[in-house]
Amino acid sequence: MPAEDDFPPLPKIPSILGVRVSGIAAGLKDNGKHDLFVAELVPGSTIAGTLTRSRCPGMPVEWSKRQLPGGKVRAIVASSGNSNVFTGNQGRKLVENTAAAVAKSVGCRTSQVFLASTGVIGEKKDIRFVADKVPMGVKALKNAAWHDAARSIMTTDRFPKAVVRKVKIGNVDVTLAGIAKGSTMIAPDMGTMLSFLFTDAKIPAKVLQTCLTRAVDRSFNCISVDGDTSTSDTVLLCATGQVKRQPKIERASDSTLKDFRAALEDMTVELAQMIVRDGAATGNLLTCDVVGAESQRAARNIGRAIVDSTLVRKGIAGAEPRAGRIVMAVGKAGEKAERDLLGISIGDIVVAKSGESSPNIDEGAVVSHLRSGQVHFTVDIGIGRGKARVWSAL
Repeated sequence: MPAEDDFPPLPKIPSILGVRVSGIAAGLKDNGKHDLFVAELVPGSTIAGTLTRSRCPGMPVEWSKRQLPGGKVRAIVASSGNSNVFTGNQGRKLVENTAAAVAKSVGCRTSQVFLASTGVIGEKKDIRFVADKVPMGVKALKNAAWHDAARSIMTTDRFPKAVVRKVKIGNVDVTLAGIAKGSTMIAPDMGTMLSFLFTDAKIPAKVLQTCLTRAVDRSFNCISVDGDTSTSDTVLLCATGQVKRQPKIERASDSTLKDFRAALEDMTVELAQMIVRDGAATGNLLTCDVVGAESQRAARNIGRAIVDSTLVRKGIAGAEPRAGRIVMAVGKAGEKAERDLLGISIGDIVVAKSGESSPNIDEGAVVSHLRSGQVHFTVDIGIGRGKARVWSAL
């Protein structure tokens, strides 16, 4: 099993204008590790979010979902070690007390406070469990404590995850930075994963939401580790608007926002891939490109069916140089497909074309690729223009 030193080091992340963060060991975990993340944002900051689709969400998820339509944020608090899920009225009071403590500490309304959690499900805690620790987190706030922040949201993770991007909106430089956690309970929509993303750009909440939804659909919603969906998934994107002389943004389709949208998608993809690598005992990765599907949604569903298939994964483990297991997975995905149009490549080797196995396959090259630890399938459904890329741990 890879050690933390085997994974990419955390990048140097500069301060984001209008954001202070902290990550501390507040005693929420029994092991003394970092367990409380706090972010404070300047007044006027906007927010967008995507949350778990689980029908049994955690109390912090329900709280944040109610606040999102307001589009304004002053603080985010995330605790690790206890998820506050399946905890009844006591869990609701815990959330309410936490939000009130945060609002008092930073001087804002509770509707501008967003909460997240990760950890043990079904374990009730005192209603002041997190609230009494909030002042410690607020006192520790700094302009660029990103490494501590990334460690504070870890649970089963083997390494912290953080990224940074610099782009232009018009001729103005803006910065994006983000942290994430996750390694298990990853699928089909995000996973036991938290991600907090920040930018100093000035972007309305509705535009921010459109950008985030698109990025998440192409990143966190395209990963799988164990096929289980978490109760606590939370991705939040905040914009402080502190850069000067930035062109006004009115729509997500504005041409001046093109580079920002691309950078946001790129950083969420990088974080998503880190989560998958963390979830793999070996650090190995399966990438599946599906093209020619009826729609993007159909392509993503087919990709998930392939990477989650036990038979496909056994085929990889046994270095099976044939396409049959992949064909099976396409057929069971429940999306439109025509058997006689399918094309499949393993690595850069075409193993099936026009609905039948290719002649004279270089089986040795296929076997070598399947044993490489970085396996890549390309599956052409042959009926449309929908495409998606899906990742899974091996």
